[in-house]
Amino acid sequence: PGPWVRLVVSDTGVGMTPAVQSRIFEPFFTTKEPGKGTGLGLSTVYGIILQSHGFITFHSELGKGTRFEIYLPSVAADGRRRGEKPAAVKTSQAGDETVLVVEDNSAVRNLVVNVLRANGYNVLTAENGREAIQLAAARPDRIDLLLTDVIMPEMGGKELVERLLQDRPTLKVLYMTGYFGDAAGMHGATDGGGALLRKPFTPAVLCQKVREILDR
Repeated sequence: PGPWVRLVVSDTGVGMTPAVQSRIFEPFFTTKEPGKGTGLGLSTVYGIILQSHGFITFHSELGKGTRFEIYLPSVAADGRRRGEKPAAVKTSQAGDETVLVVEDNSAVRNLVVNVLRANGYNVLTAENGREAIQLAAARPDRIDLLLTDVIMPEMGGKELVERLLQDRPTLKVLYMTGYFGDAAGMHGATDGGGALLRKPFTPAVLCQKVREILDR
């Protein structure tokens, strides 16, 4: 009951066998060749939909293709115009510290950077772990918080944190992940005490979590 938005995605591809269908939302399961896929795409979709209180169904036939139907609760528009900068949240969640944001998805990275800068933070950005290490090495001054995705190409968040903590033992860490269930835990991302922020998140939740970690 209630208003819903339905998103339908279908193709006319080869379809999936029953054995593959039984595992399509399983993290790290992939039918692609080594190096061609991570097996995290549909598990990410599944996690985001569940976190958004939605549902996803699918139907697939060999030789005919696959059809996904996604249902999300309908919400009222927030009135913000396309392209308008994110609004600053309440002052208690703002700050002037330096935050290093490491995220390989440009859309997510740009959102995080815009929100944090709108709330007074000095933000440094990197697309992956190796770039982040180079950036940090070129900046001997203080970095207060590392905000990093857990799973990235070339170098994951856990290895990045271990490398940076060698030279910056007081660096505070906040991980981001869109993977559902134990996918992030399987990589030991939070074994060292780092906090976790699950995607998708609102600007307010982002600033609240950043402020919470910085104030510890």
